[in-house]
Amino acid sequence: MMRARGGVAVAAVVLVAVSGCKAADTGASGPEETSGAKGSALAAVDSLTVKGRAPKTGYSRERFGSAWADTDSNSCDTRDDILKRDLKNVTFTDGDCKVASGELEPDRYSGKDVTYKRGSSLVDIDHLVALSDAWQKGAKYWDAGKRIALANDPLNLWAVGASANRSKGDGDTATWVPPAKSIRCAYVAAQVAVKKKYDLWVTAAEKAAMQKVLTACPSEKLPTGGNPTEAPARFHAR
Repeated sequence: MMRARGGVAVAAVVLVAVSGCKAADTGASGPEETSGAKGSALAAVDSLTVKGRAPKTGYSRERFGSAWADTDSNSCDTRDDILKRDLKNVTFTDGDCKVASGELEPDRYSGKDVTYKRGSSLVDIDHLVALSDAWQKGAKYWDAGKRIALANDPLNLWAVGASANRSKGDGDTATWVPPAKSIRCAYVAAQVAVKKKYDLWVTAAEKAAMQKVLTACPSEKLPTGGNPTEAPARFHAR
């Protein structure tokens, strides 16, 4: 929801920590082999701009608008849209908008089943590219409409178990990947897709970590879709 540190030894530890897709354990070459199939997430990594992290100065959640704005104008807020998409056995408080309960079977981050009940804190909606990470890698310079769009774009949002998610903080791929190894390729691919769609840059350590994970799954598709990169003009942010 981020931080490259100097030193060759530290970089090596980080790259080992983020690997985890199956091919990584069967002799996949190192991150220097970065070519991927056309349309793959690995191929897309090379299109990302590499720059240093900008200061976090000026960041606040409010710079990305009010939480869970209905930017797609379907009369349901973004949080409920994602819960409906990602949970199984969904029930509603009334109608078909406010989600009352459901199941993550399993939670993508931990691999465990998690029950959602409205009002509890066992399920979070995670910004795959954390908003503060985005702020330090380009979003600081955007207009409000683009920041609001990022904060509510389904391409950048997963319903996940709160426990694993809160260990992430505002980490990028260089500092955090999900505990469940089976989801790491899809998780990193989604981060690449969001950063490419919104022209966010990556740090050198982050790019290397993305390549390390995706080299183990070079055919992992780059996700597409989501909402437009500009929210409707009726939405405002500080």
